[in-house]
Parts: sequence; structure tokens; C-alpha cells
Amino acid sequence: MTLLNCLLSAWYGLPFVSKNNVLVSTINGTGSAIETIYVLIFIIYAPKKEKTKVLGLLTLVITIFTGVALVSLFALHGNARKLFCGCAAAVFSIIMYGSPLSIMRTVIKTKSVEYMPFFLSLFVFLCGTSWFVYGLLGRDPFVAIPNGVGCGLGALQLILYFIYRNNKGEAKKPISTHSLEIGPGKVHQEKKLVANGSHDEQV
Repeated sequence: MTLLNCLLSAWYGLPFVSKNNVLVSTINGTGSAIETIYVLIFIIYAPKKEKTKVLGLLTLVITIFTGVALVSLFALHGNARKLFCGCAAAVFSIIMYGSPLSIMRTVIKTKSVEYMPFFLSLFVFLCGTSWFVYGLLGRDPFVAIPNGVGCGLGALQLILYFIYRNNKGEAKKPISTHSLEIGPGKVHQEKKLVANGSHDEQV
């Protein structure tokens, strides 16, 4: 979803779609390259089942982006093109920012931030806030609105983190050294302990 958002936002920022948004294209173009590397690494090392699933999602992402790009190039012009591309970028940006909602639900349910890293939440908030301000200054609703949503969701994540920051999951119990010992001597020792225990119970 982040890859799709970066691709659509980079396309929206191109001069023939919306003017004076080169910065949007530059940053999201870089983000698209980074996200592509992430996806490729995942596909290379993922189990077969997960690999098939992600390949299907990647195909869907490429199909959606290609469809938006072709429609905007050949069917739309001027403000209609900007409106279409801007809406597409805004919708998928909101979906991207909304994707951690399931993790937030898990945090509330388990009262643990084990699966919600602090720095990820922090930078979601900072990213959303900075682009929200940029959109306001540039009077661009297609940048301001989705990133305003991202700013709010990032703030909620940080609030949840500080509420449950001391709960990071139950500590794993150390493995007993007795269970790791093997051999005839160990078996004899255990039999002896059982015999002594039985004798103690009889007494």
C-alpha cells in the first residue's frame, strides 16, 4: 500500500498533472524506489505461500497505478486530470495511513505495545504532520487532507504507546537446564528423586 501511495503521489506531482509540485514527485519517487526494494527483498526470502500472496498484491498495485496513469494521460486534460490523479493519490494515502488500525486494536485489546514500534509510530506522525502543513501552505487539498488524517492517526498511535509503554509482552520463561540434560546418569538421578519423593510421601 505504501508503494502504491508513493507511485500515485509521484505521478500526481508531475508538472503535466499538477503544477509546482516537483517536491512531491521527487520525494515520492524516491519512496517508490525504496519500497520496491523492500517488496523485492520480501519476495526473495518469503515462504512460497507468502511469496505468492505478495506477488498477487504487487500485480494489483502495478495494475491500479498503470490504469490511473493511462486514464489521466489519454482520457483527461487540465483540471480534470489533476482532480482524478489527486483523488486517487488521496484515497490510497488515507488507506495507507489507516492500515495500522488493526495494530492499534491489538494494542488496546492486549494492553501491550509489543507489535507497535515507537519509532514507526513517531515517524508516521512526523511524516503526516509535515506533509499536512506543506499541503496547507500550498493550498493543495489532495496533499493536506490525507496527510491530516495521517497526522491524527500517528498522534493516536503515540498516545496509545505512552499509555501502554510499560507493557511490551510477557517475558519469555527461561528454559530449564534440567530439561536439557540427557544420558543414563540423568535418568538414574531422576529415578532416585522420584523414589525419595515417594518415600517422603509415605513417611
